[in-house]
Amino acid sequence: MAEMFTSKDMQKMLHVDLSTIYRMAEAGRLPAMKIGKQWRFPVDQVNSWMEEQIPSSAMTKRTGGKTAVFPTSHTLANILPLDCTQLIQDSYADILGIMIVITDMDGNPITEISNPCGLFQAISGRPNAVQKCIQSWQSLAVALDLTPSFVPSHLGLLCGRGLIRVGTELKGMVIAGCVVPDQWPPTPTEIGEMATLFDVDAALLTDSINDVHELTAVQRQQTLDFLPRIANIVAHIINERKELLGRLEAIADLTKLN
Repeated sequence: MAEMFTSKDMQKMLHVDLSTIYRMAEAGRLPAMKIGKQWRFPVDQVNSWMEEQIPSSAMTKRTGGKTAVFPTSHTLANILPLDCTQLIQDSYADILGIMIVITDMDGNPITEISNPCGLFQAISGRPNAVQKCIQSWQSLAVALDLTPSFVPSHLGLLCGRGLIRVGTELKGMVIAGCVVPDQWPPTPTEIGEMATLFDVDAALLTDSINDVHELTAVQRQQTLDFLPRIANIVAHIINERKELLGRLEAIADLTKLN
């Protein structure tokens, strides 16, 4: 006969009361079967169900005849549900009319870039260009001012950041960029210097130089005001996911065989 979890086992795993377990079982939200008057939960089906609730970066650990999902680490890339986060990021980028990307504190992108401007896309295929952008984002991580502000990037466009804080720890940044500064477009000489810096053809930059995100002063300030709010949403998602992963670790402990 297949191994079964009891209702109390499920309560310990999910950190909810028994009435919630019963309601989820009745509604078909948990893999369950009723044996007499008692609910029982097939171990293999519960493990499969739990795997669907966590990021693909988790690993499966076998403990005797049972299987438990066990997270590899709580880094930002592993703990952040990327599909959900990407949808939120894409929406804000479209609403605010800017480029947005979420990075770790080293400036390495965690999400796909939302709403990149044409100038950024023109250089993004060059490895040196991407590294220069990451260097710009790294400099935002070490900026002393906690209040978001726009600063020039290596590309000459403005970028700013909101810090993703989980507890007392800084986990990452919400980067807004591709915003036109007050003095734009660059002179031909400046475009030539930019082409040398990014190892691209100056004509390519010239063709895309005005395909950028133009914001009024009011829109710029609105963007800066939104960055901490977006960062707080991401932090809330991380906290929820960390709680779930903690429950999964409890499963790993529970399913160990003596």
